[in-house]
Amino acid sequence: MKRLFSSAFLLLAISFLFDSCAFKGIHRYKNLEFTDSSLANDLPKENLNVFAPKKAENLPVMVFLYGGSWERGKKEIYDFLGSRMARREVVTVIADYPLSPEYQVDDMVETAAQAVLWTKKNIANYGGDPDRIFIAGHSAGAHLAAVLSTNNEYFEELESVNPIKGGILIDPAGLDMHWFLSDYPQEGKKYIKTFTEDPAVWEEYSPINFLEDQKIPLLILEGGRTYPSITESIDRFLKEADEQDVEVSYEFYPHKKHVKMITQFLWTGSQGYDDVLNFIKKESSEVKNATSF
Repeated sequence: MKRLFSSAFLLLAISFLFDSCAFKGIHRYKNLEFTDSSLANDLPKENLNVFAPKKAENLPVMVFLYGGSWERGKKEIYDFLGSRMARREVVTVIADYPLSPEYQVDDMVETAAQAVLWTKKNIANYGGDPDRIFIAGHSAGAHLAAVLSTNNEYFEELESVNPIKGGILIDPAGLDMHWFLSDYPQEGKKYIKTFTEDPAVWEEYSPINFLEDQKIPLLILEGGRTYPSITESIDRFLKEADEQDVEVSYEFYPHKKHVKMITQFLWTGSQGYDDVLNFIKKESSEVKNATSF
């Protein structure tokens, strides 16, 4: 009887594992060019990867932009995130963008906007819902995601409407870049090649300056042991968002350092997945309710 019980338990455990999201089949579509040279001839050609569950149909979509101080990184490093999100029924797009010092922040933002617009136009072919596009990023990538979530200008310049339904900012840098570069000149000087020496550019690419009448909901995930400048800029951003009555959800991770805020997603049971997926689920429901009337 004991042996029979052990065998049954083993079969049950194996059945549970193979039924879990870790074993769900997904499709990976690699190196899809998304930049439109007719819109900006001075930008380099960039590619993106798409991760989707097999038999995906009309699922929410997340476009992810990696961090790396605006000067390093590549989409292939984050295949793990694309695969794990796809197994959780979110079609995920991971895009490259031009990096400093060869390119500056305006080039990065425009390229990221093109990645979002490519997604809007094409993602239905991969099982995604073009009306439920979320943008996410870590560190410098979160800055680019915040810029596009708070300022519609970059989509208007591309003769389009901002299709983003929610921004997910993972330990974001640069939320108030003007304040940072002004108050931390020694720490900030390594970013001058990205943001130029012009304070007007610092102002333009500081999402905190564009919260008035901002309608796209945001989620901020902050590590308790992140860099002091990130902590202070998040505090400033949340205060301004509260004054402007902007919808911002906030989650705090007491023991996480800056890099750990993204590497936690290597573990399928991390709090990060719970918070991101709950946000996407909540805002997806809002979108569906809004379009049903």
